Amino acid sequence: MSGAARGKKVRRARRRPALKLAALAGGVGASKLLLGLYAECDPARLDVIVNTGDDIVLHGLRISPDLDIVTYTLAGIVDDAKGWGLPGETFHALERLRAYGREAWFNLGDRDLATHLHRTALLAEGKTLAEAAEAIRRALGVKSRILPMSNQPVPTIIDTNEGPLHFQEYLVKRRAEPVVRGIRFENVETAVPAPGVLEAIREAQRIIICPSNPLISIGPILAVRGVREALQARKKDVVAVCPIVGGKSLKGPSDRMLGQLGYEVSARGVARLYADFTGTLVVDPADRAQATSIRSLGMDVAVIPTVMRTPAQKRKLARALLAL
Repeated sequence: MSGAARGKKVRRARRRPALKLAALAGGVGASKLLLGLYAECDPARLDVIVNTGDDIVLHGLRISPDLDIVTYTLAGIVDDAKGWGLPGETFHALERLRAYGREAWFNLGDRDLATHLHRTALLAEGKTLAEAAEAIRRALGVKSRILPMSNQPVPTIIDTNEGPLHFQEYLVKRRAEPVVRGIRFENVETAVPAPGVLEAIREAQRIIICPSNPLISIGPILAVRGVREALQARKKDVVAVCPIVGGKSLKGPSDRMLGQLGYEVSARGVARLYADFTGTLVVDPADRAQATSIRSLGMDVAVIPTVMRTPAQKRKLARALLAL
């Protein structure tokens, strides 16, 4: 083959259509992988379905932590050190609220407040949460669609040894110290997927479950009517990245919550939660020994480094997922 012919072959390969992707995501853990995917795929062909069970109303404002983390990350304006919020924040408004005697355990930065004010105003004008998310991501220049799992509020309630707590109270106010006895999603029986959610799953060539807490980040999305069934219908195209590595969660209280609720804290334990709708589970080399037992659950296993501490590691994992 001549050099010119080889060049044409390479150019043809590079012109192949980009995969259409859908991703199910929580907040900080998911945003790392999403940033890698955003860089490695055509971002306009990526739909991100985001957990809204963490949403809460504080000081009269509708706050959507996971939607904001994902949007800020893909917009390139997130505080990289924390993984949430905006860099260089000040908290003068929060300090004034505290001086007025209001509870101020949830950190709301002065610039971050603009997002919550804007969202709350849009909802008061009759817009849906999905329409508000669309307006915010467009204003911030994000090319991928960001879809809340539902327009209806579905707050995640953690039943603990201290009584029921909203997830944000459990995680932020109480720093995940109470013992978890159960998890429930209020109003989920009447909630329906936001427009575009089921279509994104049906139309995607590959569906990625981000490395988020399977119980309180992915779990609420799965609990919305029709979502789990839509994934089951596409099982062979669903790739889940395990959020547990070597028996530990890389971010957040996933390992603690799994253990307190009696689940196996391992890649195999996550596999059991995902087995009915996941075709391939991606596990870190630290969990290679569990591959055979995971395959016995009826899914393939891909052993790929999943720890993402640097931008290069995020992009490398994204490339590996796209090449599966």
